[in-house]
Amino acid sequence: MEPDPERLELVVDPARPSGRTLLAAGVEQSYVDVVDPRHLHFEYVRRMAAVADLAAPPGRPLDVLHLGGGALTLPRYLAATRPGSAQLVVEREPAVVELVARELPAPPAGIDVRVADARDALTDAPPAGNDLVLADIYRAARMPAHVRGVEFVAEVARTLRPDGIYLVNVTDLPPLVFARVQAATLRAVFADVCLLADRRMLRGRRYGNVVLAAAPRPGRLPVARLAARVARDPVPGGVLHGAGLDAFVAGARPATDAAADRR
Repeated sequence: MEPDPERLELVVDPARPSGRTLLAAGVEQSYVDVVDPRHLHFEYVRRMAAVADLAAPPGRPLDVLHLGGGALTLPRYLAATRPGSAQLVVEREPAVVELVARELPAPPAGIDVRVADARDALTDAPPAGNDLVLADIYRAARMPAHVRGVEFVAEVARTLRPDGIYLVNVTDLPPLVFARVQAATLRAVFADVCLLADRRMLRGRRYGNVVLAAAPRPGRLPVARLAARVARDPVPGGVLHGAGLDAFVAGARPATDAAADRR
C-alpha cells in the first residue's frame, strides 16, 4: 500500500522480534521479517505469494514489476525464493522509500527501487518485459482512480509476457461491490482471471483483502493448485474462477477513466 507520508513509522513486532510493521497514522500498511523474508504476516500477502510461487517452476528467476513498495515484503520474498530475479519496485512516496532504506536492511541484489507514480512507470515500461506485475496501491485506504480502470489494466497487460500474470490487492467490505467491479475490469482485458480471498469475505461476513490474478493466456492460472494452497493457509481461503467468478461479477461494469472523471 502507499501510506500517508506525514505519519510513518516502523515498529518492532513484540511477538516476533525480527518482525517490523510499517504504520501510517497508526494503521498497519506493511510487515517484513528482517531475518526471514519468507515469513509473510498478512494473509493477502501470502495469497499473492502463492500465485508467484506457482507462476513458474520453483527457483526460476523472474522479471517482476511491483507497483507500490511499502517495506518491500514481496520483493524480499521473491529474492529469497527465486534468486536472480530482476525486480523493479515503484513507490510514489519518497518518505516511504527513505524510511525503509534508513531503518531496514538493504534489499538483496536484483531489487531496484524508484520513486514514481505507478501509471507513469507503466507508460514508460517496455512491452512484454515482465513475468509478474504486482499492484498494491492505496492512498488513505482507497485505490486511486487512475490505477483502477481498464486503461490502466491494459497498460499492465502491454508490459506482460504472453505467459505473464498480473496480481492486484483489493480492499473491500461487504457486499464487495468494489471487488466485483475490479474483477469485471480485469476480465475486460485479460483472458483468464481468478479471485482469492478469506472464505468469510466470500460469504459477506467481514472487511478485508481480495487478491485478483489475471493472465493474457486462457487457462494460464493454476487454479486447482491455488485452491489447494490457499485452503491450507492459517486463514483458509477460497478461489473463484469460471462459473463461480461469473456469478460473483454478474451485473458489475468495468471501471474506466471516463467514469472516474465524472465522479
